[in-house]
Amino acid sequence: MKRFIYVCSIGLATLAFQGCSSGPKDAKESADSLNKTKDTTSNEMATGGIAVDESDSKFATEAATGGMAEVALGKLALEKSTNAQVKEFATMMVNDHGKANAELMTLAQTKNITLPADVDDEHKKKMADLTKLTGANFDKEYVSAMVDGHEKTLKLMQDEAKDGKDAELKTFASNTAPVVQTHLTMIKKIHDSMK
Repeated sequence: MKRFIYVCSIGLATLAFQGCSSGPKDAKESADSLNKTKDTTSNEMATGGIAVDESDSKFATEAATGGMAEVALGKLALEKSTNAQVKEFATMMVNDHGKANAELMTLAQTKNITLPADVDDEHKKKMADLTKLTGANFDKEYVSAMVDGHEKTLKLMQDEAKDGKDAELKTFASNTAPVVQTHLTMIKKIHDSMK
């Protein structure tokens, strides 16, 4: 019964937040809003509380969104790319980010953090744009997107590793940052070889 009340409270809180917003939210924004309602300082009894600071939960949702996007874009590249280096990199994205996503999901569950179920609108648009391209045009745009994405993800991981408040999320970020750095170095080499 307690669990039923908890689930209903979360559902009502989500509807209330969605009703108050001026427009539809993407998956990341919805997860961030839901995590905000779990704030232990105001309504732990109704929501079950969240075991981390708001900045740590935002890190988790952003990292999850980026990780899901890397996997989805990697799968797209495996289908559409004609470049062996790009395909090799895409395989690494699916494997490495898939593993990191699973680790983050497990960690988030222990902290009662809601992660987005899908990528945000920005990544959906990028995927839609890439889907329209073929051959060398696809490869060039995919590689460019991977450089940009990995630069942002590396900064995200480094910032959390340095400034995060939750020890386990900090450790996750510290362990993930070198992998992201390796990806960034590799994709920059591929990018430079395509000029």
